[in-house]
Amino acid sequence: MKTVAVLVGSLRRDSINRKFAEALEKLAEGKLKFDYVDLDMPLYNEDLWENPPAAVTEMKRIVDAADGVLVLTPEYNRFMSPAVKNAIDWGSRPYGKGSWSGKPAAGIGATPGALGALAGIMSLITLMGAVGMTVMTQPGVYMSLRDSSFDAEGGIADEGARKFLQGFVDAFADWVDTKA
Repeated sequence: MKTVAVLVGSLRRDSINRKFAEALEKLAEGKLKFDYVDLDMPLYNEDLWENPPAAVTEMKRIVDAADGVLVLTPEYNRFMSPAVKNAIDWGSRPYGKGSWSGKPAAGIGATPGALGALAGIMSLITLMGAVGMTVMTQPGVYMSLRDSSFDAEGGIADEGARKFLQGFVDAFADWVDTKA
């Protein structure tokens, strides 16, 4: 079974994207192992490489060991979350020792709004490609989700959405398997 480093771009305790990631993890059971990365780290600063923050070295350890990367982001001002951007910046350094290059990856997300983080995901996919990830862009996943979108067990409540997301998870597992 392949391991996927999972970056959830919302640091909020009751994050919709965290719940979304956990629901996807249920759908990926037996296909992918999710290893969550803590994105609560200082803003990128080249000077900090003299003594890198523990959260940064742990993130790089998880990503380096993973077969693939799944990034979930809310949309902030038509852009990906600052926590995701910061983590990708940290992971791209130090020069020549970046963690992203060649990693099979997907960028998805959710918001309660009608467009479901679409603009944020588009900026995310651009950045993922720029740092060398091999990005799966189809099927595109940008969901309008609320707390009521999840059932009592933390799965996706709507059967149609659950089937669509199972298709995404299956495609992503194949992507990681063939590109890793």
